[in-house]
Amino acid sequence: MTQATPLTSSQTAATASGRVVVAMSGGVDSSVVAALLKRQGVDVVGITLQLYEADLRPKKAGACCAGADIYDARRVAEELDIPHYVLDYEARFKAAVMQEFADSYLAGRTPIPCVQCNDKVKFRDLLDTARDLGAESLATGHYVRRVIGPNGVEMHRATDLDRDQSYFLYRTRREDLEFLRFPLGELTKDQTRNLARDLNLVVADKPDSQDICFVPDGKYASVIEKLRPGAIEPGWIVDENGKKIAEHNGIIHFTIGQRKGLGVAIGEPLFVIRINAVTREVVVGPRSSLGQDQVRVSDINWLGDLPMPSQCRVRVKLRSTREPALASVQFDATGAQVSLDVPQEGVAPGQACVFYDPDQGSRVLGGGWIV
Repeated sequence: MTQATPLTSSQTAATASGRVVVAMSGGVDSSVVAALLKRQGVDVVGITLQLYEADLRPKKAGACCAGADIYDARRVAEELDIPHYVLDYEARFKAAVMQEFADSYLAGRTPIPCVQCNDKVKFRDLLDTARDLGAESLATGHYVRRVIGPNGVEMHRATDLDRDQSYFLYRTRREDLEFLRFPLGELTKDQTRNLARDLNLVVADKPDSQDICFVPDGKYASVIEKLRPGAIEPGWIVDENGKKIAEHNGIIHFTIGQRKGLGVAIGEPLFVIRINAVTREVVVGPRSSLGQDQVRVSDINWLGDLPMPSQCRVRVKLRSTREPALASVQFDATGAQVSLDVPQEGVAPGQACVFYDPDQGSRVLGGGWIV
């Protein structure tokens, strides 16, 4: 079995004399981070965020930040004999993440609440709290690497690309990246679990979270109905010429590129091509209609070297599960125009377009929202 070893120099969150705040979700990853830092002699303080209201909390295992996870984080902190605080962020999480999630679906977009949460809650307010506690850094259990490059700190994809979470962290501000640490970025998940077992952590075999934390069993509609009562309205599934094919019970049930669950059959596979929130129409067509080589992106966050270029070659990741694809980017006053070398399928408004370096595709250069 792999022995629990100190973090390497590239993983270390602080010197033994410094204080580190660890964002503890109650899962195995952040628990291992806290335990390894404690073993190094670091002054560790654990913080867990209570993010959403009790009546929307998932009841099943495998969802993050629920009441059971707060309990698990507290148990680990007690085992490690470190201070642990639970901060009530329900109001700001609801306003910044949950309300936006509901409004995005009702507008025909496909939101990514984890990006919004990292951007507007975890890496904003939590960073301020860590500084108020006199910490030298904030460490998390994310699988992403922080690298000191020739021009300063850089964000890179994790060594284990199957676990890489850089897509969800692209909105991290440059000044915050100086303060953040990601000790698991060079580890695989199996290595992390082995460390948890060696460290005798009670969460060593706890399942990974699967769903969006405030969406029980992946049932988006039920959550949106609670947040926006009466806002889900029926409409029509139409072909690319506008011909009505079948009724649907709300555009929130569809996303660009979707094939399964359409409830229609005309002799050939159909995919969702567009969603029109104004007319409540879901436009379907053949797979050949899915490809796009031009993508408009707004609200750019730049993590590459300064000054930010007017144009550059990059690799872009258009969905969290896709591999980065080569493209050219032209920046302007309101965002950027992305020209893909090869058309990509399932480009959905509301998803992120994340830029990586064009050679190895490892360094995160920034990104923006697909519009």
